[in-house]
Parts: sequence; C-alpha cells; structure tokens
Amino acid sequence: MARGVYIHIPFCHQICNYCDFNKVYFKNQPVDEYIEAVGREIEMAVRKTPEQFQNLETIFLGGGTPTALTANQITRLLHHINTLLPTKQLVEFSSEANPDELSVDKLEALRSGGVNRLSMGVQSFDQKLLEKIGRTHTNEHVFQTIQQAKRVGFDNISIDLMYGLPGQTMEQWEDTLEKALELDLPHYSAYSLIVEPKTIFYIQYAKGKLNLPTEDLEADMYDLLMRRMKEKEKIQYEISNFAIDGHNSTHNKIYWDNDEYAGFGAGAHGYMSGIRYSNHAPIKKYIETINNNDQPILHKHEVTNEEKCEEQMFLGLRKNEGVSFETFETKFGVSMKELYGKEIAKLALEGLIIEDEKGVRLSRKGRFVGNEIFQQFLLG
Repeated sequence: MARGVYIHIPFCHQICNYCDFNKVYFKNQPVDEYIEAVGREIEMAVRKTPEQFQNLETIFLGGGTPTALTANQITRLLHHINTLLPTKQLVEFSSEANPDELSVDKLEALRSGGVNRLSMGVQSFDQKLLEKIGRTHTNEHVFQTIQQAKRVGFDNISIDLMYGLPGQTMEQWEDTLEKALELDLPHYSAYSLIVEPKTIFYIQYAKGKLNLPTEDLEADMYDLLMRRMKEKEKIQYEISNFAIDGHNSTHNKIYWDNDEYAGFGAGAHGYMSGIRYSNHAPIKKYIETINNNDQPILHKHEVTNEEKCEEQMFLGLRKNEGVSFETFETKFGVSMKELYGKEIAKLALEGLIIEDEKGVRLSRKGRFVGNEIFQQFLLG
C-alpha cells in the first residue's frame, strides 16, 4: 500500500551540469499534453487498485523542475491530482522549485492547489560556483522568493545545498552555510557532489578537466556542515538532512523506511506490492503509451526477501534513528542479528555503528563512510 506518491515533471529552462535525472528543455515540448497524460496515468492506477491509495500520506512533485511550468499549467496539474487522489488526508504535499522561476502567481497556484512544502534548489550562495554548475539564479532571487513564499502562506520551506563542487574552497562553503542559516528555515538538505554518467560534469571528469576537492577537504566540509547545523539547533535526522522539530521530510522518510510509494510521469520510479518499477523516460513514448490506454511501465523487478533485507539496512541506516530490531523482524520474519550479527559486531568494534537495545545506527564517525558501511549488508 502506497504511503506516498512521486510525480515527475521532466521540464527545465536550464540543464544543470551535475543532473542525471530525466529532463528536457522546456521550449517546444508538449507540456500541456504531458500534464493530461500524467492525469490519465494516475486515473488508470487508482481505478485498477484503489485500495493502494487509501492511506496516502505524502505527494512530492519533482523533476526536472515543476516550477518550470506556468501558473496555469501548475493549476491544471494540481487539479488532476486533487481530483484523483485523496489529498485532504495528506501530511505533506511538496514541490521542488527553482528560486528564479517561483513567481508570485506560481506560488499562489501551488498554495491554492494544496502544496504545503517547498524544496528549493539553492546549492550555493557563491555566484561563480553557481555559474560553474549551470545554475541561473542569484542570491537576490533566493532571498526575494523566500519572502514571497512566506507572504503567500508557506511556512514549511527547505533549501538544498551542495558541497564538494569543482574548485570549491572551505571558505566558500562556510560562507554558503552562513548565508543559508541566516535565513533560519525549518529544513535544510546538503549533499556532496556525485559525478554521475550522462552529465556535463562526467564528460569533463573523463577528460581530466574537473577540478574536484580532495576527499579530506570534502570530509572537512561535511564536518563543518554538521557542526554549524547543530549550533543553530537544526537537528540532523538523516545523513544529509537537518530540521527543527516537526519539519522532517515525511516523503523522504518513506524511502528510508523502505516502504511503498507510487511513481507517476516519464522516467518515474515506484515501489508497489513488492515490485520496483520504472516508467518510459522519453516524453513522446510516455504520452503515446498513455494515449493507448496502457500503463507506461518499462521495467519491473519483483524484490526478493533477501533484497528487502539489504534495502532495509542500507536505507534505514541513513536515518539517525537507524534500523529497529523489532521492525526488521516484524517485516521479514527473521532477526537482524541472525542475518547480520557478524557485520554488526565488526562495525560496532570499529566505532562505525552504535548498537543498543532498540537497534543499530551510524555513529558520527560512520556518517563519513556511510556507503562503505552499507556495502557490508549486501547478502549476495
């Protein structure tokens, strides 16, 4: 049963150099037709298995850039969502946004359509770095848009930051953190750069032309991030996420809890009834499939019990609360220690995880090498 719904909007006015998500330039795209196709996809899914959406908690509009749409297009999209899904019961209804695209009419359209949380891609407060990574907004856009959002009625606002960027210095990162925290927002996300295939940065990296910070510098940046957030009473509840009480991302917690969610839109991924699936990514193919009254699913994978156990560990350990012994055994009918006793003992001895009567979680030291720790829980 789906706890959440993810809806992919693949349109952008500018393609970022690090982004590997399914996206296309907005210009000359069948945007209106795409919005109608998303509505029909949701309708088909709800009609087929209405019981799957009865306990829906969250909806997340991602991309691409949802705010690349016009205000009228946003209104139309949200009309479909509110008509077809039980949105009145939602705990959280989020939309990603770009600071230089979030005009007052778009903010009002989002708010009127039920969106109650904004996740803004700020990344840096250094203009040269922004240009280097392919962002088009300025600091003034960020400050102005946040004030406008508050006036429209948004009080749950998050911004994304990035570190480990090409040529980024500790001084630049410290300045970005200072400016971000001066905004005193309820939620912050901060991610280290990962150079993904099929991105501009990957091409530059392959040619030896991407000047990345050293691993030690990146670790120092992460250390500074955790210290600054703690000083400002933004509680770290996941490896990359910080919030004041009551403002943790409910939608992302669905992923980290390894619970089920539906994915709609071109290239969207979902996890329903024990099956992970992904949709056709090309927009034309996606729309054609919908117009033929078929679900646009390209790949399906029935997750084995072994894979579920692995995912419960490496997703759950991202959370500061870690993975519960009781929850693990209830879900899988086997104790965590029976499967992973040796790994837990070894990692605890090395000071990378903490074990108590409730379960296991990463130590502060372990947060720096999370990916290496997660690999220890692969059973294959």
